[in-house]
Amino acid sequence: MHPSAVSDSALNSLPDRPGARSLPLSITPAGDGLIWIEQTPGGRVLSVAAPSASPLLADFQGDPQPAPEGLGLLHCPLTAPNAQALRGALSGLQPRPLGLATSAGFGDRLGLATPGHVRALRETLARRPGRAIAPLFAQQSIREMTRTRRTPHAVLTDATFGALAAGWTGPVGADADHLKSPEDIDACLAAGFSMFTFDPGAHVDPAADTDSPAALEQKLAALPWAELETSPDDLRRRFADRLFDLGDRALRIDPLELARAAAKYGRAVAHVARLARHLDSRRPDYDLEISVDETETPTSPAEHLYLAAELARLGVRWVSLAPRFVGRFEKGVDYLGDTRELAAQLSLHAAIARAVGAGPDRPYKLSLHSGSDKFSVYPLICAATGGLVHLKTAGTSYLEALRVFTTAEPDLFRQILDLGRACYDDDRRTYHVSARLDRVTAAADLNDADLPALLDDFDARQVLHVTYGSALDRFGAEMHQALRRHETAYEQTLARHFGRHLEPFAAHAES
Repeated sequence: MHPSAVSDSALNSLPDRPGARSLPLSITPAGDGLIWIEQTPGGRVLSVAAPSASPLLADFQGDPQPAPEGLGLLHCPLTAPNAQALRGALSGLQPRPLGLATSAGFGDRLGLATPGHVRALRETLARRPGRAIAPLFAQQSIREMTRTRRTPHAVLTDATFGALAAGWTGPVGADADHLKSPEDIDACLAAGFSMFTFDPGAHVDPAADTDSPAALEQKLAALPWAELETSPDDLRRRFADRLFDLGDRALRIDPLELARAAAKYGRAVAHVARLARHLDSRRPDYDLEISVDETETPTSPAEHLYLAAELARLGVRWVSLAPRFVGRFEKGVDYLGDTRELAAQLSLHAAIARAVGAGPDRPYKLSLHSGSDKFSVYPLICAATGGLVHLKTAGTSYLEALRVFTTAEPDLFRQILDLGRACYDDDRRTYHVSARLDRVTAAADLNDADLPALLDDFDARQVLHVTYGSALDRFGAEMHQALRRHETAYEQTLARHFGRHLEPFAAHAES
């Protein structure tokens, strides 16, 4: 504890509040005071105790409470302004760039999963002394924020208070995922995010994979060469038939491969450069990830090399890149494809990330999107990258909440299941999934004992995964209340589930 902080004995001398209890892991020194979260009959509040004249008290918005003479005590609602004040008082909770550290993003569609994520990370690293995985507890895409009716401020606020409740004080990052416009960037900058994942997928031309040479030439001529600050002839001189040294191997791009790569990704390169310059003009330090994982066709090693080399030439600074890997990375289920082919491709992509880099002598991480539940992939990508990797998860924390409901709130789960069956055909449109509704049984035809198995069933799991927005619109209040009633079970369930995710990454991470 800070030597001038409010003492534990002073904390214990505060008047008892009927039905209230402090969350012990949250009690944290802050300057000359203490900060903690208290569970009250009316919900959770942030408590701040400090000497009466302490500037710490002035930073928070709350109601003064009775306290011993010379001591000030505030009870503060869990709002965005108070979360910002908390990050100011506990600088470790202020999102920061995490660089090339092995890292993991913990998407949370309900805003209640962070204590379980913290527990999973702590328990995993306790089994691997000396290893570290840098966490991004706040991570959500603009698409998910729209469907969950949350804002960037709300996402970061929930993660901040969740981390404090679990006793985590940093460091952390915060990932504004799948951004597509300057407006998206500005909204997430204002909230305090530190990582920005650009998604130029709308500017990728998958037809270039099968276009004729004549069609490719027409597409090359139409690229925005002024924005790309080059010309077709200069592009050919830089790439065509050049042997690129990747350390333990070499890669040659023939003229046709180059034409396909530029026709497919040239406009995406220009779009990323525009977004990066916008971000540069507003914040000097950040982590940038480039994601082309949601495109229709895989990113070949030649295309990856083209992307990286051209972005570096344009001065874009990034720490991670998410190609579209071979095989199928569908939501909520393990990898679908030939793992031997994937392993070979991962090795090539990792070699490009190390050798080509995001600038002189600067490698970058491979990022695994739709990374939830890809247990067969984790050892492969960790071995290929040697820990130079970022894991991105999203909907699996929501599914683990539903797993809790199958036993603790079966009636609520049945309603969510039937709603998911009704909404699946509409809600699936922006996701890569292949579940079939005819293989998902209606709730009325299931016994309570049958419900938990649905969270391990391929089709039911995907249906539930992609219909979260419809479920939250209809049952959001009931779901949040139920998770508060069963928060210990939810935390334990998340810790088990994410332990399986994190263990392979901890095995390859450095300290």
